[in-house]
Amino acid sequence: MFNNIAHRYDFLNHFLSAGIDFVWRKKAIKIIGRTYPKSILDVATGTGDLAIEAVKIRPNKITGIDIAKDMLEVGRDKIRKKALEGLITLETGDSENLRFENNSFDAVMVAFGVRNFENLEKGLSEMFRVLNKGGIVMVLEFSKPEKFPVKQLYNFYFRYILPFLGRVISGDSSAYTYLPDSVGSFPAGEQFLGILRKVGFSNTVHNPLTFGIASIYTGTK
Repeated sequence: MFNNIAHRYDFLNHFLSAGIDFVWRKKAIKIIGRTYPKSILDVATGTGDLAIEAVKIRPNKITGIDIAKDMLEVGRDKIRKKALEGLITLETGDSENLRFENNSFDAVMVAFGVRNFENLEKGLSEMFRVLNKGGIVMVLEFSKPEKFPVKQLYNFYFRYILPFLGRVISGDSSAYTYLPDSVGSFPAGEQFLGILRKVGFSNTVHNPLTFGIASIYTGTK
């Protein structure tokens, strides 16, 4: 599915979020930057937007992995155009079976990817495993607003407007119907913090964004 929409993925992300996804990524990277990581793993990197944003905090190396090869090709093209090949490497990889050794990265991050994990706990456990002791994990993900009228407007947009626009622009009938379903079933808020703690993370924090439309979750190893 993600390979099918790779050619329009970036445009749709920015268009359907009215550009607020840029703000969310900037906030997420700013939080990671407080720990001054030298090595960063971007899980489910997609087309590499979060990895490219992470350049601003001056790590020595950023590695992005994703299972969708066409998404990675779009990301590599962006990296080449920005002359960042020496800093960012994108490679095919399974988020739930990372090829890296234990304690390999100072920071592990993922944006809008964990809700797609087949086994959420296994994916998060792998992120914990490859993170250095004292390192930070950051998860940026959609949430479910609870307050009126944001909740009602959000649900209407996600159920009717977004799938229609996504289908017309991307040409894929399933991708943006799948999105609200995946968000609706995701264990957001305190429930997700509980899963982070279960796999070993401590100092877990939930930062709601834009009236609860999205959230930044962090924890340390």
